[in-house]
Amino acid sequence: MTEYPHQRTLKTILVLDAATCTGMGLLLILASGLVARMTQIPAPLLFWAGLLLLPVAGFMVLTARDPHASAWAVLVIVAGNLLWVLASLALPMIGVIAPNALGWTFILAQAIAVTLFAWLEWSARHTGVAAS
Repeated sequence: MTEYPHQRTLKTILVLDAATCTGMGLLLILASGLVARMTQIPAPLLFWAGLLLLPVAGFMVLTARDPHASAWAVLVIVAGNLLWVLASLALPMIGVIAPNALGWTFILAQAIAVTLFAWLEWSARHTGVAAS
């Protein structure tokens, strides 16, 4: 079966997104207390967010392994990434959490990274990479 260059691009982006999800997930699970002390973001929120990232990463890997990543799977990943960004920004903005300056830097940095992944995945998907 022929694999087009754009398919490899989408697969690469999905694998990188999965790797960052796994790394962040493990960091938040294993060091939630330390990160909480440094950022003033509650440790339980960090822990559960980290735990949530692991199955998400697994879904991304499964999607990347599909020879023709389905449109719905990529859409779910992009939507999930955008919801993650929205929640990350909304929690401090509506006063649910009160991060310090380092916490805001942490939130903004990961929100920018996740937004970038969403954009790259959306762009790669919409260049005719995958079958529906």
